[in-house]
Amino acid sequence: MPQELPGFYYDPEKNRYFPIKGPIPGSSRYPSSSSTTISNSQIPSSKSNEAIEKLNTLKRKRIRIAKLLQVRELHGKVLNFNQLRCNFQQEYQMMQASHPVIWKYQSTDRIADSALEQLHVDIQTAQGQSETDVLLMGNMNGSLSLFEFGRVGQLFDYGVKCMPDCVWPLTMENQSDCSEAPGHLWRPTGALTLMPSCISCIKRSGKHYMDTADDNSVIQNALITTLGSETSGGSIFVLNLSEPLEFSPSIPVLRRRLFEVASLNCTIWTADCNSNGTEAIVGTSLGAALVNLETGVPSWVCRSKSDVFSQQFNQSGNVVVCGLRNGAIVTVDVRQRQEAFSARLPRHRVPYRANKGSEASSRNFKNATKQWFELKGNIHPSCTIFMPSSISSLVSLQSYDQYFLASSMDGSIYLYDHRLLKRGAIQSYEGHVNSHTRIQLGVDPSERLVLSGGEDGNLRIWSIKTGEMLFRNKISNLVPSTVCWTGSGAWLGSREGIVFMQR
Repeated sequence: MPQELPGFYYDPEKNRYFPIKGPIPGSSRYPSSSSTTISNSQIPSSKSNEAIEKLNTLKRKRIRIAKLLQVRELHGKVLNFNQLRCNFQQEYQMMQASHPVIWKYQSTDRIADSALEQLHVDIQTAQGQSETDVLLMGNMNGSLSLFEFGRVGQLFDYGVKCMPDCVWPLTMENQSDCSEAPGHLWRPTGALTLMPSCISCIKRSGKHYMDTADDNSVIQNALITTLGSETSGGSIFVLNLSEPLEFSPSIPVLRRRLFEVASLNCTIWTADCNSNGTEAIVGTSLGAALVNLETGVPSWVCRSKSDVFSQQFNQSGNVVVCGLRNGAIVTVDVRQRQEAFSARLPRHRVPYRANKGSEASSRNFKNATKQWFELKGNIHPSCTIFMPSSISSLVSLQSYDQYFLASSMDGSIYLYDHRLLKRGAIQSYEGHVNSHTRIQLGVDPSERLVLSGGEDGNLRIWSIKTGEMLFRNKISNLVPSTVCWTGSGAWLGSREGIVFMQR
């Protein structure tokens, strides 16, 4: 069966892929950096696209799981609805995404408003060694905490236990979906420590497999970075999880396993690890640097006067995609790096459009004045693109290495193809609300769905392929800014508390 490519469709008769021509239902094409931006109201919509969008919406509302199963038994995996063809597995997944069950955990406020990651670890108890899932969380005050999810905590009578409450769906007829509640969160005594400053990022580090439905990932360590303060720069830490954790009231489990790798004389905003866990790339107020996690030696690969807010390695580990404060998305080759100093890095002048007003948005992006900014590093300036505002989040797709999702602080979310950067985005996702907050994007393990919290407290889920918004509902009075999506569901964190979304 032909592989699915976001933004393209496969024609079996011609045996080739064709781009989905705009305007894509529920979205508008975002132009390249060299062209002007057109507002949604200026783009004429196609009647056929509107009909397809309405039919898709009605189809998901009216077709229940039993009906899908019946049609599959009669027609196989490929389903036909009024001359529209769809795949049973994909349609079922989209239906699940449009009807999630959402739980909010009690007494979890202000513990995961800056960083959140789920890890699969080994633990040692009186009953022997076993495996479990833990959540590693960081807040803006520098508090780092570890919570066990659902199983081991039932065996102990100490520590802090947080119970879930179903907050969606709200109607009584759908409350039956809440009958199978997820496990509670348990923080053992000693699983809380204070870092030097605000925790800016938590990432998995070490050899691990891609997430599956069973989440049998092998994680050795966790990478943790701190933002820095007025008196000192940001720091890089490694939490050693290669050996089983021992939970005991007298053992400070986090403090014993936390090691400082390096400290930089600048602000550290974000970080990512290569596939084998030997190096980390950190995004700072001075640019991007590779840090050897064994020696702690930094090597600068990109220097910029614009802060690096978000970044990710590609699968090979040779390229890093960096998102900057000025809205630039830069692709950096990290195979050549400069230790300590960056004087020998290639110098580039990249044109961009700076907004005259204090607020950046797609509406005034076309009226911005053309300026230049300087970069140092192994960069191809022609492959540098711009979003209307500061980059909030970047997510590279693992199944399709050429694709990555990007969001900016004006509420824009786009899907890009490294091979087609000059043509602009190949898909857009409408309805996101953001004006100035660093909000993470979450992608499900199958890489068919993307979600994000908004400044309006709403959780939104889109189809990566079609751009259709599948779900929107208010889950918090504050911004759900952190997210971690695994095979069991998605975790979201805000200053108000922890939320878990089941599908």
